[in-house]
Amino acid sequence: MTLVKDDLSASAFSDHPQVYEEGFNVKTVIGIVFLGLFMIPGSIYLNLIAGQSLGPAAEWTTIILFIEVARRSFTTLSRQEIYMLYYVAASLTAGVGLALSGGPFAQLIWYQYFVQSPGARAFGIDDQIPSWISPGADSDAIVLRTLLHGEWLVPILLIAVLHIFNRASAFTLGYGLFRVTADVERLPFPLAPIQAEGATALAESSAGQESWRWRAFSIGAMLGLVFGAFYIGIPAVTGALLAEPITLIPIPFADLTRNTENILPAAAMAVELGLGPVLTGFVLPFWIVVGSAAGALLTVVVNPLLYDFGILSTWSPGMDAIQTTLVNDIDFWMSVRIGTGFAVALIGGWSILSGLRKRSAAARRGSSDGASPARHSTPPGRGDFPMSLIFGAFLLLTVGYVVLSWRLVPGFPILFFVFYGFFYTPLSSYASARLRAITGADLQFPLIKEATFILSGYKGVDIWFAPIPIFNYGGQAQAFREVELTGTRFTSVLKAELVMIPVLLVCSLLFWHFVWGLAPIPSQAYPYAQKFWQQQATMQALWYSSTAGSGFESSYLIEALKVPYMIGGAAFGVLAYAVLAALNLPVMLIFGMIASVGTVPHAFIPQFLGALLGRYYMERKFGRQKWMRYTPVLAAGYACGTGLVGMATVAVALISKTVAPLVY
Repeated sequence: MTLVKDDLSASAFSDHPQVYEEGFNVKTVIGIVFLGLFMIPGSIYLNLIAGQSLGPAAEWTTIILFIEVARRSFTTLSRQEIYMLYYVAASLTAGVGLALSGGPFAQLIWYQYFVQSPGARAFGIDDQIPSWISPGADSDAIVLRTLLHGEWLVPILLIAVLHIFNRASAFTLGYGLFRVTADVERLPFPLAPIQAEGATALAESSAGQESWRWRAFSIGAMLGLVFGAFYIGIPAVTGALLAEPITLIPIPFADLTRNTENILPAAAMAVELGLGPVLTGFVLPFWIVVGSAAGALLTVVVNPLLYDFGILSTWSPGMDAIQTTLVNDIDFWMSVRIGTGFAVALIGGWSILSGLRKRSAAARRGSSDGASPARHSTPPGRGDFPMSLIFGAFLLLTVGYVVLSWRLVPGFPILFFVFYGFFYTPLSSYASARLRAITGADLQFPLIKEATFILSGYKGVDIWFAPIPIFNYGGQAQAFREVELTGTRFTSVLKAELVMIPVLLVCSLLFWHFVWGLAPIPSQAYPYAQKFWQQQATMQALWYSSTAGSGFESSYLIEALKVPYMIGGAAFGVLAYAVLAALNLPVMLIFGMIASVGTVPHAFIPQFLGALLGRYYMERKFGRQKWMRYTPVLAAGYACGTGLVGMATVAVALISKTVAPLVY
């Protein structure tokens, strides 16, 4: 008896499936509860320890488990049911900013650290953080490390309301963008079929077939289990049982900066010894990885020269990689990266305009040839919603954002909130959705919000924490395209969202409360957080201080932003792209370089080694097409293996910390 009704091979995807079926049922509800109870705590712990997400592990593990349960229950799972399991797993374990996973209340844990962080104190804003975002550093709620305290009530209610608003806004605007880009413009969304296929890659095993996907996934999972036991398991378990964890492999990387400072002053030198970056190098486009490695190498070479010329004046011997990167950012690289960010936005905008011109020309040629125009009607049975309802819901939600932001920060001009919600968010989301639909890449417009805050002349830190309605929902259009390709009705997604929201809110609050109670966050028990959170908090405090001083000229941020460096970064990005395009060379090089320049080069070396191994050995051994199909499943298996280790260790830690205080 087969357990999967439809084959989801690449050839199975057509422009529009013939039949759409309901994917939401009691199995999906059970999956949501399972993910909330078992995957969210593992995701929290894995993120704090190693900085990794449990997303792929949660998706694959949930699908495998339900397929095996179905096998033993003599029932079947349709393609639509499997995809809905994938959808809810990806949604429940997604990050919430600053690479934090574990649901929306991860923000509370970040805020409790930020109010007492050295960066907030150094810039004099630790006592200006509003109480509706976090209690003060000396509050019992923070000293006792508990979220179940009265002073957390307002922040908890605010985050819960904003989470509901955000999911609803993403659904409504994302659906509207999908209707425009997919139904009206009929753009291809090149990555959507790959994602849809990946959601059910293991479904073949349910029919008792030994497919290549199962073998690749099993190999990756075993690699993840073995390596994760040493990389994550031993530090987590020993940290729960001993005063300090035993770390066999440095987490998150081996810091060599102090060893090389005499030869390469002001250059952050570090290397990650995990297998994750190697597998990432397998999956990412080759020239993206090459560009990233080139950007890291350029940073290492240029930093000593900048130090000799007195540009990197803040660095001093004895600083580690994180401190070196932080001070170099303030002196030089932050301004350069802002400029390169604008370059990426300009390149993306040019790509959209070029695509519009080409499509318009093609439409004119099609009309003259008698070709049929783009389809505006929706396929029957797809579960579409009235556009008037979608438009009205989005307007109502945006009004809610504007009113809430104005009530929390009444001194800030409300017209900015209106502009963000009703104009900027729809336009930028459409530009991003269209670029995704054409190239698969995202489009971000950097520093729009930050520039508004600074140039408005407003004084106060609270504006940085306000729920400003400035979002990019372009990725949601691709998500709806994936739902369509699997033949799943859109009503299934709406039902799943309505069930996921309360489950995620409850599980996120309870599990973050328990994990925070195990040990301070960050601390030695959570190596990744201890290594990186201070840098992130200091950079945030630098931005926030720009509106906290008595005068515009005294802002630390204004002193750190160097306009010539920003212009130079933008010019470098645009000119490099133009030269590569003119010479018919891989333009992805510049995007990889922009992503890595000025940062800690810890992951780029193993990524580059993985890319070389994949391109010049694995592709020759297996063939390019076959290897390209293997790598995503192999990486997903590895993520599943390390994720399972993370879940096992968090169980040990929770049990250990729970029984430790008991008196026998």
